[in-house]
Amino acid sequence: MLVLPHGATIALSEYGDPAGAPVFFCHGWPSSRTMAELADDAARDLGVRIISPDRPGIRDSQFQADRRLIDWPPFLNEIADRLGIERFRILAISGGAPYAYASAWMTPERVEKIAVVSGAPPLDEVDDLDGLLPIHRRMLVLRQSRPRLLKILFQLARPFVALRMPIRLRPLLLKFLQPCDANVLRESRAFDICFESARQAWRSSAAGVMVDADIYATPWGFPLEEVRAPIALWHGTKDRTFAPRLAENVAARLPNCEFHLVEGAGHYSLPIRYIREILADLMT
Repeated sequence: MLVLPHGATIALSEYGDPAGAPVFFCHGWPSSRTMAELADDAARDLGVRIISPDRPGIRDSQFQADRRLIDWPPFLNEIADRLGIERFRILAISGGAPYAYASAWMTPERVEKIAVVSGAPPLDEVDDLDGLLPIHRRMLVLRQSRPRLLKILFQLARPFVALRMPIRLRPLLLKFLQPCDANVLRESRAFDICFESARQAWRSSAAGVMVDADIYATPWGFPLEEVRAPIALWHGTKDRTFAPRLAENVAARLPNCEFHLVEGAGHYSLPIRYIREILADLMT
């Protein structure tokens, strides 16, 4: 737990090699800092220090009302300063992508390279919502038409999504996923990492998760064309959360991007099965 100079409290966890090259991890949504455990074994082998903070209002980090995406880079820089880190790389999964892009855009002098895996695109710029999961499409519609109802639904959902899922119910959940994702999540460690980090995201309140969600559908505050740091963008051909064509559009807009479209990989299976390759590439 860190108390930053302006008074905010940020919780973080570290994985990998404590003496290794620093990589900040941007967790997905709804998720929290322990999602970075997916990279723990690979980071130890590769000599990488993974530093994973909870975003404000998520899990154990202090809530920040009216938070914007571009508020994140100063937070990240303060964390790096406290840890004595001048330059670093960033690994972002799914909903962590906008935070990685924002940091590379605002502080290019500190961000050496970023890797984005199964990353979220700027949702306010997506015209074809068919490339999103049905639940995400419905949330976007409610956000525009009935925002108060959406807020109530988040609050009603919290007591249920914050519960630990009984083992006997896991096969039922896996039936809703792509076969490639379901297969990899049948491994208990992978399931526990992904869904425990999501469950813990709701620890403080529904408000932090809601603010995080709203940021995705709000203009980010900068154009992707101005993110000039080296970027490795990884996406699976079987990703149903964000269709591959959305990732291709993002890659085309980034001026210094290497796009890796992985055949047969899904939203979950890509970061789980390919994390060693992704992390090794990030460190080159």
